[in-house]
Amino acid sequence: MKTNTELQNDVMAEFQWDSNLRSVASQIGVAAKDGVITLSGLVDTYSKKIAAERAAQRVQGVRVVASDIEVKIPSSLKKTDTEIAGAIRDALRWNTLVDEGKMAIKVEDGWVTMSGEVEWAFQRLSAEESIENLMGVKGVTNLIGLKTKRIDTQEIKREIAAAFHRSATVDSSAVKLDAQGSRLTLTGTVRSYAEKKEAERIAWSSPGVLTVDNRIGIDSEVFAD
Repeated sequence: MKTNTELQNDVMAEFQWDSNLRSVASQIGVAAKDGVITLSGLVDTYSKKIAAERAAQRVQGVRVVASDIEVKIPSSLKKTDTEIAGAIRDALRWNTLVDEGKMAIKVEDGWVTMSGEVEWAFQRLSAEESIENLMGVKGVTNLIGLKTKRIDTQEIKREIAAAFHRSATVDSSAVKLDAQGSRLTLTGTVRSYAEKKEAERIAWSSPGVLTVDNRIGIDSEVFAD
């Protein structure tokens, strides 16, 4: 059982532990309320914002992470939208998991909007991850869609259930899934936010899945100041 203060301290300690965040840990505000972590403050790169969100998600007891962190790029690191767009094209071109030619990129004041269509959910994620560390990027909106496929609902359920069973992170007995066409709904209760996200990642890895509705709950704890 963790109090709100203990959870807040654990998240801040995780920031200090993460080598990507040590230099900016003091610049990130952390508020905790009943398992909901709200992050605030300023960082100088988008990659540090993402790192902070992921670090908070790893902490036991965290149910939801709300990020109000702002990316404020110093003048020495600023790039024009044209330069950012060119860097993104290069990054996607060198990424063997995605087809750069099937994606459209728009950059406006450092904010990147991605669109297009891919066959697999991991390709959509990989495309976004390709640009997280690029200089000048302030944020990403990923509108890349997935191609519709004819799928076997029962086969999807068997494949994902087997993947859950193999996972060292997800307790397969705690997660239930329902498949309706290309839509998967996950339910059950797990031990952490990180386990919930890992279950969702596994579900997205199945071919033909276009939507994952993650309704998994996190083992309830009592939070108090």
